[in-house]
Amino acid sequence: MKTKTLISLTLLLVAYCQLAAQVVVDRTNKVALDFTKPIKATVLPEINWVLPRLEYTNSEANKVDIKANVSSKVPLKKVTLSVLTSLDEEPMASVDVPLISPTSAEFEKSMYLGDGQNYVRITAENVDGGIVSDDRSVIVGMDALKDAIAIDRKDYAVLFATDKYDNWSDLTNPIYDAKAIGKELEERYGFEVRIVENASQDLVFNTLREYAQKSYKPQDQLFVFFAGHGQYDETFGEGFVVARNSIANDPGKNSYISHSRLRNIIDNVKCQHIMLVMDVCFGGTFDPVLASSRSIYEEMDNSEFIVKKLSLRTRKYLTSGSKEYVSDGTPGSHSPFAVRMLEALKTSGGGDRLLTITEVNVYMQKLQTTPRFGSFGADDQGSEFMFIAR
Repeated sequence: MKTKTLISLTLLLVAYCQLAAQVVVDRTNKVALDFTKPIKATVLPEINWVLPRLEYTNSEANKVDIKANVSSKVPLKKVTLSVLTSLDEEPMASVDVPLISPTSAEFEKSMYLGDGQNYVRITAENVDGGIVSDDRSVIVGMDALKDAIAIDRKDYAVLFATDKYDNWSDLTNPIYDAKAIGKELEERYGFEVRIVENASQDLVFNTLREYAQKSYKPQDQLFVFFAGHGQYDETFGEGFVVARNSIANDPGKNSYISHSRLRNIIDNVKCQHIMLVMDVCFGGTFDPVLASSRSIYEEMDNSEFIVKKLSLRTRKYLTSGSKEYVSDGTPGSHSPFAVRMLEALKTSGGGDRLLTITEVNVYMQKLQTTPRFGSFGADDQGSEFMFIAR
């Protein structure tokens, strides 16, 4: 009897270890086990969503693109796709997903979903009885999206500020500037603010990785700010952010933070709406493609405007200068760029309590240096980053 119990426990532990390791990009798949049947150690199928990209998303249109694939080391028994209006109810509709091989399945289709809350679920079962499922929440229709505003959306801000350097001359105002801007974002606009002071190259990348691993909802926003030294390398034709521990004589620039790497990392963060602001020298070399025009908005009420803009993917940047050095300011005063940024933030967006990054850019035009404003990565035309005053 003890031998049988030991064997059963061993099998359960093996099964548990296999299940615990079953993680997808955005979150762990849900696992279903039937304890009325003998437990068999197995490797669960993996579900990979392509569209929608995020766990929570929204759409003004009822037609939504769904794309996903399933892979398994153990032959698959069945893969289904279901649509639900509530996670506690039975599916409204379910279809079997054709297998393209004994161990893989793929689904790509435009589906019409009803107005309001919808859940799209993929469930995969292998021949050992191992079942895994994963959902995507999709809110459809303008009226339903209006109701969703401000219920669960969140704004994040991470500000990197460096004024003490191991190998470069120290600066006066970056941390002072970041704290002042962070205070406005937190108190006036409700951002969750984090200030990272005098960060090494590793700390910058590790912090960005933390934000890349967060689970964002469709209307969440991420504001990323850099203040400190910047450099441009003529040989590489590349701009760099100087970290606290960047080496002064580093021909390969391996101790620096290249704009191209920064651009790729931030673009791949799974937040739909991201704004990068750089108060560093040569910041304008961040993106070779500069915005040639500004958005023009038709008249609409606040909630409709917010929904419309937050249904588009946003990747914007604003820098304090172009391919040039920029002023750090005098001790006890903010940098010229930070002064303009704070002036814009302190308006609370005016009468409508809504400040867009396009409006912030207007304040920057008074600077002696040449500020740059544009888009990068997978930015949707007409998108906007917004500061919504409390």
